[in-house]
Amino acid sequence: MGLLKEKRLFGDAFWALFGQLASAIALLAGTRILTELVTPETYGQVALLNGFVALGVSLFSYPFICAGMRILPECQNKLERADLHGVVASLTARSTTLAIIVLVSSGAVYGYLTHNDSWLFALAGVLLAVTVRRELGIQLLIGERRQRGASLWQTTDSILRPVLSISLVWYLGRQAEWILLGYILASLISNTVWSLIQRVKADANKERRPVRSRNFRKDVWAYALPLIPMELIFWLNGLGDRYVIGYMMTAADVGLYAATYLIINEAFNRSAMVLLRTFQPAYFQKCSQNRMKEGFKLLWLWIGCVIAMGIIGVSLLLFTKDWVAALLLAKSYHSAVALMPAIAVGSALHALGTVVAQPLLANKKTRLFLLGRVCGAVAAVISIPLMVKYYGLMGAAMANPIYYGVETLVLALLAKPWRIISLQHNDEIEAASCNAAA
Repeated sequence: MGLLKEKRLFGDAFWALFGQLASAIALLAGTRILTELVTPETYGQVALLNGFVALGVSLFSYPFICAGMRILPECQNKLERADLHGVVASLTARSTTLAIIVLVSSGAVYGYLTHNDSWLFALAGVLLAVTVRRELGIQLLIGERRQRGASLWQTTDSILRPVLSISLVWYLGRQAEWILLGYILASLISNTVWSLIQRVKADANKERRPVRSRNFRKDVWAYALPLIPMELIFWLNGLGDRYVIGYMMTAADVGLYAATYLIINEAFNRSAMVLLRTFQPAYFQKCSQNRMKEGFKLLWLWIGCVIAMGIIGVSLLLFTKDWVAALLLAKSYHSAVALMPAIAVGSALHALGTVVAQPLLANKKTRLFLLGRVCGAVAAVISIPLMVKYYGLMGAAMANPIYYGVETLVLALLAKPWRIISLQHNDEIEAASCNAAA
């Protein structure tokens, strides 16, 4: 508990909580109003397009952003941090450009084959670009433990997105394109404002041009490469079910499931994100300094908080699901209330899996982390179609605890968070990695 007495850790917790709480309120309020204005079919269409955007962010940019976050604590001065920022930004920009080309080209092919409008995919491509810029700025601020700037940036974007999208839908029509355009305008405004603010601060502290004292590009690539397939797997576990529903059922069913999944998953995800943003930078810092005992205590404090959050959250939802549906969803979406408990259990298991796997990330053993995600993805690929086929939307919800449970169990066995891992254990981890690959 002495670690909690650190003033900076409390400050990180406060700003992380502020950012997640404010953005969650904005998101839930926006979802409530949007479900009143648009039909489940339109909401499902937006959800599917947002899924493609999330795939682009996860697969083409987030691995480099994660690498930047992990390497930041190892930088010796402001010049090295600036150099690392430049490398991460360059790699992210190039990969995002490729993602946009793939997305728009796929949309054009889809439109040609189905004789439908494909320009929604072009809007999704623009949304992908502004979303990546937002995530790059926010996550690197978090990596530097500048939680206030990250939280304010996130909160601004989270408030503007529903405000602008609802305004456009209200005045211009209840179509998917106005929702997407509202998201784009919101992120453009917030990105511009906060980029200028951060640039002014950086210029004020600038001493001279960064000089490369370390090959950050090589380090970023080495850390990011195993994360690329892992992010694809993460997207498959988190959003793949709605595409199975869309293929086997209808877009309206996607809308019902996506709206219900969003409000439940966001509650758990935002709570877990508060803990992640509070503990992960400090935990990585302890590991980078080889202060393993302190890092071990911090990790288990984090695990205890996640377990408590999951138990309390699922228990509360069992008694309040009808009230939650009435408060946060339009009446036409209330038929999906029975899905909530299973989604909640899956979300809680996912949060637990993320935290028990942190020793792998701290020791840069991303291949083992990938192995755990692969096991979860295999379970998802098998369980989701079968459950949807036999149980419909309820089956999709029931599949969540299955594949997230498998993933959490495997990650725990690989990471062994009950052990204090120090530098002398690296050979053991490498051997385990080779055996797992074999």
